[in-house]
Amino acid sequence: MAGDSRNPDLGTPIDRGANASYSGFVARAKALVPELRDRAARTEELRRLPPETERALHEAGLFRIVQPRRVGGAELDYVALVDCADALGQGDASVAWNFANLASHHWMLGMFRPQAQDAVWSRDRDALIASSFIFPAGRATKADGGYILNGHWPFSSGVESCEWNMLASIVASDDEADGIEYRLFLLNRRDYIINDTWNATGLRGTGSNDVEVSEVFVADEMTVAVSDLTGGPTPGSAVNANALYALPVFSLFPYVLSGVALGNAQACLDDYVEISRHRASTYNRAKLGDLQTTQIKIAEASAKVDAARLIMRANCINALADVRRGDVPDISAKTRLRRDGAFAVNLCTDAVSLLFTASGARSLFTSGTLQRQFRDAHAVNSHLAFNFDAAGTNYGRVALGLPSENLTL
Repeated sequence: MAGDSRNPDLGTPIDRGANASYSGFVARAKALVPELRDRAARTEELRRLPPETERALHEAGLFRIVQPRRVGGAELDYVALVDCADALGQGDASVAWNFANLASHHWMLGMFRPQAQDAVWSRDRDALIASSFIFPAGRATKADGGYILNGHWPFSSGVESCEWNMLASIVASDDEADGIEYRLFLLNRRDYIINDTWNATGLRGTGSNDVEVSEVFVADEMTVAVSDLTGGPTPGSAVNANALYALPVFSLFPYVLSGVALGNAQACLDDYVEISRHRASTYNRAKLGDLQTTQIKIAEASAKVDAARLIMRANCINALADVRRGDVPDISAKTRLRRDGAFAVNLCTDAVSLLFTASGARSLFTSGTLQRQFRDAHAVNSHLAFNFDAAGTNYGRVALGLPSENLTL
């Protein structure tokens, strides 16, 4: 491709031509929607991304939209994760989910020490990295030069496609004065076992299987403390100076995936509007679009989707602008980001549920897209990051002067 003369063995170069602008990448994602919709049933049947879908995402450069430019990535602003997942989610939420997960790990790797970045990207700049950020699932103990890691992690989305994995763990200590340390560990595929457990009702095509690790040594430079990812310079800032790599990771965690819910809800709304324009009621043959109840449902659902998009995009844009000014959000701002992320996704879920109910018996047929959109909406909403009770409680605690219960912030 134009504008990149580096060794092709290091990965697919990102197109630096006219179509490689921010809008160009979003356009690439939108261009994939028809084939993703056509392939959605097969994606669910495989319970993972089909090879041709994975290849299309690579060829479009989408996995690397927030990868550092120094290794050929696009280094787009953080909101690109929302916008591109929104676009892809209008085709298939499972694809959008895996895209957003795997693309975001290039962003996060940019915050690790340069040695960890080089271990991955010097071999293959296209390398995909899975994750499971469930800290209690792992147990690490300090060892000479690193850590010994054990654990069994669920929900490692897209893991079969990946050569690496970021696994979260609590670091054990015999000294209670040390407190609890949360840390991320970067492991090569040879160091973990994948258990095929993903048989789910929603997001069926994400291949979110379990991962097991037993007595694996992880060098210190292949780990990063969560306390180094709370906003401001990170261990990776020495080589990646963009404010993108100084964002508070877990405060913004909901926005990695929130665009999936947004795109899925937008597709559901668009489908409902299109059908209502042409379909007549089975009961009395009245045109659905002429019914006031149909018009009201469209208005309510679209308001929820539009509001969700405004919240997601504004928070991502403002967070990056703050870091560029050298401002690190305080705990109140961080809990608000988590609150808003959960609330916005809940709005999307409400919109899909509203339209599912309004569609009557049509929604029951497995041959249609509506039942998948409904299942996927609720699967997305089941993620802890979108549990409004949890996010809302923590926001309320901090607003009332009580300590945050989220130790990753």
